[in-house]
Amino acid sequence: MSAEQAATQNAPAQEIAATVAQEPATPIAIAIKAAMSTDIPEGLQGYYTERAFAPAWFDQSGLKERAHLAIAAMAEANEHALNPNNYAPLELAQLSETAQTPEDWARFDLELSRQFLRYATHLSSGRVQPNKINKALNLFPDRPDPKPFFENAEMTVDFSAFLDSLPPQSDNYARLKRRLSQYREKAATGGFTSIPDGEVLKPGMTDPRIAILRQRLTEEDIPGAAEHSGDTYDGALVEAVKMFQDHHGLAMDGVIGKNTLARLNIPIQDKLIQMELNMERRRWMRDDLGEFYVFVNLADQNLKVVRSGKTIHTTRVVVGKPYHATPVFSDQLEYVEINPFWNVPYSIATKEYLPKLKQNPSALSRQNIRVFQDGSEVAATQVAWNSYSGGNFPFRLRQDPGDGNALGRIKFMFPNEFNIYIHDTPSKSLFSRAERAYSHGCIRASNPFALADVLLTDNNSTPGHWEQIRDSRKRTIIKPKVPIEVHLTYLTAWMNKDGSTHFRKDIYERDEVLLKALRKAMTENL
Repeated sequence: MSAEQAATQNAPAQEIAATVAQEPATPIAIAIKAAMSTDIPEGLQGYYTERAFAPAWFDQSGLKERAHLAIAAMAEANEHALNPNNYAPLELAQLSETAQTPEDWARFDLELSRQFLRYATHLSSGRVQPNKINKALNLFPDRPDPKPFFENAEMTVDFSAFLDSLPPQSDNYARLKRRLSQYREKAATGGFTSIPDGEVLKPGMTDPRIAILRQRLTEEDIPGAAEHSGDTYDGALVEAVKMFQDHHGLAMDGVIGKNTLARLNIPIQDKLIQMELNMERRRWMRDDLGEFYVFVNLADQNLKVVRSGKTIHTTRVVVGKPYHATPVFSDQLEYVEINPFWNVPYSIATKEYLPKLKQNPSALSRQNIRVFQDGSEVAATQVAWNSYSGGNFPFRLRQDPGDGNALGRIKFMFPNEFNIYIHDTPSKSLFSRAERAYSHGCIRASNPFALADVLLTDNNSTPGHWEQIRDSRKRTIIKPKVPIEVHLTYLTAWMNKDGSTHFRKDIYERDEVLLKALRKAMTENL
């Protein structure tokens, strides 16, 4: 029996508009109602109920165009680093060709709805829910509400455009998707050439591996590499290596030592996986990050400020050590404090400073750290420190403002449950390092007063204004006059507007956790 026959058997010539109270009016509608089961999402059940269980994907004329388009889109899910097999497009196509009875067509319609909802959910908000696989990922992407989602799908005039609206609409996602496709083509034609081990290669040296190095960099689309000739490591090839180092978060010294050689020899399959993982991360993120925002990529250890779609400031940052990993979340900048106090976190006070106080009660005085109990200051020399431990520490340690303050001379506050913020630091040497994961979790910014000039320009745009307040040594709090969002992210692969492809070391081993979660989700068809 055809879809047309099944739909019209003992039924009016046209489906009657559904209402909540309406009962199924055709054999197929009756079959769809009978086929409703607990594995059908509640919202999807509500969608069918309100349409009197009329089929969503076909009518008296057969399959609607959107059914063909939906099945085709799911079959091409690999373009978005999703597994087409999770949505059974081939099985659905086959069922549409072999269905005979109302029950067959009911099963097809419900299964296509169920699989299309799964596909749309994965494509728009991610294959896995970030906070469930890693509590440090405080992201809660909106997942499609089945009833309005299907209502919108049904009402849309251009279903192809509707399909195109499902994935993230950001340029970052589109660029990474495009680069993934290009790397897959490279993998299909042999991948990347491996460079043999050898002595550290410095500019000016001659080495038989030069031709292989040139080939590898050309395969990775590093500009200038192909222009080099000869066996001497110099000129355009050195500059190409520096660019490769920049694209991989390495020191741009042009020296091919252990770390650079290891990055040069990363197999293309590993880079494909890294790009696929970061497409998933992009699906967790909002398309619109705000008109004015701070964007910190913890894996890159860099900060940028974006306003009206343009990057207006960039700076290096120091982020949390692996065992003090900085969490991922979004918030809003509430105030900036110049010449701040540092209220020493309890864990640092008890684990790092209490042992010093036990040895010498005056140990912290040189750092201008004072002791408070119940709101009143107490003399550190009058406390029997050996009587206290991490379990019974009633004191609060506070460092006075000044050059030696652990927060430096300015901090940028977006109060949150993790006690994470951006601040200055008296320890400037770490900013010169390629890898900068050294803090207890907060983010230290290089040249933070330049950052203040950018973020507080609506408050006062006079050059040097905030430095003058710093030099007055007066503790001052400034609230931004315009909303400024703060996004702490973790991205280990991306493609820039200039076409350069960047990869970063997985300093917190979050790629590994995500890969395991995705493999489980794909095999168990979650």
